Amino acid sequence: MFELPEVETVRRDLDRDLVGKKVKDAAAMSMKVLGRYKNRKAFTSQLEGMKITAVERRGLFITIVLDGDSTLVVDLGSTGSLRRHANKDPIDPDTEIVITFTQHGQLRLLDAQGTASAFVVDTDALADEIPELDGYGLDPVDEPVSWTAFGRTLLQTHTKLKTLLTDSSFVVGIGDIYADEILYHAGLRHDRFSDSLSSQEIRRLHRSLVGTLHDAIKYRGTSVEARPFVDPFGQPGEYATHLEVWGKHGDLSGRSRLPIKRVKFAGSWTYYCDTQV
Repeated sequence: MFELPEVETVRRDLDRDLVGKKVKDAAAMSMKVLGRYKNRKAFTSQLEGMKITAVERRGLFITIVLDGDSTLVVDLGSTGSLRRHANKDPIDPDTEIVITFTQHGQLRLLDAQGTASAFVVDTDALADEIPELDGYGLDPVDEPVSWTAFGRTLLQTHTKLKTLLTDSSFVVGIGDIYADEILYHAGLRHDRFSDSLSSQEIRRLHRSLVGTLHDAIKYRGTSVEARPFVDPFGQPGEYATHLEVWGKHGDLSGRSRLPIKRVKFAGSWTYYCDTQV
């Protein structure tokens, strides 16, 4: 799945670019991403004539707020991509939804594998329509949290650190890539238990969590072969060039100058350095 920095990159671009635009018409090429609907018209008719007032993010959901008290919700899944296009641009075969504005082009949702989804809900009913929102934990990009509050939450559970970091009920939007990077910068092993950390280690982990996510957003997300990512203008994220351990098995660690190691953890590869304790 795309992680928080990729989704936040898309949100910020669209918020700058779409607010104030009015939808002229909308088209759905198939039902692949419209699982909540019986037919395509039921979806597209909810968008036509609407004006965009804000683009927000709830967890990993992009919420495009419309006038008339409704919201377009987009979940990119692991293969979805929201793109800005001129009306005359050729339609990519993977295009599922085309939203045409009265001025300044189109917004298209592309998805080759159908892992994305899109639907329109009443804004006031957003929490009811997306029950996953109730189970989300910390969102350090949307709402900063102090290291002391973070530490209290951390110490209340006896869970291995990578398991906890990738649990959306603890913190939103962290997967294998950013969990490994966060733990490397904090100097902590993936299999340390959360309630074993000292105050100093909690502060390091908090600083690393916040810093890594903000740096990844600064460099517009991570695009790697296993999970390519492009922004709404078709440009790949650049944070892959700043990764220290993830995917670098056998390379020399920038900290110890010893080879980076990897081990299977919870069914996927975890990358780490010998200096992590």
